Amino acid sequence: MLKFASLLMLTAGLSSASTITFLTPAGALDAAGDPVSASVNVGISGTAITVTLNDLLANPKDAGQLLSDLFFTLSVTPTTVLSTTSTPTGSLINIASGGIVTSSAAAITNWDLTSSGATIYLNSLNGSGPSQTIIGPAGLGGVYTNANGSIAGNGPHNPYLNGTATFIFTVAGVSTNTTVTGASFSFGTAAGDNVAGCVSGSTNCGGGGTTGGQVPEPLSMFLMGGGLLGVGVLGKFRRA
Repeated sequence: MLKFASLLMLTAGLSSASTITFLTPAGALDAAGDPVSASVNVGISGTAITVTLNDLLANPKDAGQLLSDLFFTLSVTPTTVLSTTSTPTGSLINIASGGIVTSSAAAITNWDLTSSGATIYLNSLNGSGPSQTIIGPAGLGGVYTNANGSIAGNGPHNPYLNGTATFIFTVAGVSTNTTVTGASFSFGTAAGDNVAGCVSGSTNCGGGGTTGGQVPEPLSMFLMGGGLLGVGVLGKFRRA
């Protein structure tokens, strides 16, 4: 019984967060017709929201392919309108002429964090310049061999967030039962180059399965299985 009680406590604690992942659809292009690829994982636990943005496009050619903004829509409207900033965690790199990469000691700048109705907006293009957009992984040898002059050796665009940026912030009025109903990515250093995301594993993402809405993570599925197993164990104890 002690093991079963521990299992219930673990299940209750770990299942108290709701998570979902959105991706750019296969074959997504920016406004210039160049490929883009990104993902976002949004986790909600109480009023805390964790957003992890990833630029997945390896060895990009142009700054217009870099991830700069995110919109996502909640199933409820925040009770307080957001008009603030959020500073991501991550690492910065400089890309010199020839695509050579070095680490950057610059401070990571904040992104605007605003809301309109149920839509939350994270914006790196907040008046602090076009630098610190998120760039995907380098090419062979850790060098951005495809990078043109909008990336390599471009002073206003350097440094770049290296692949990933994670934000944690609170939103009044949301709860663990709140879901994310949609997300759109923005690319480049000018507003408006947006690509609607699709739910990871959905048919329009090429993975089959659900077509939208909240989907359980593998951990959630494990916990569901563990809960069912616990029910079976409890029944066994009651029959003994």
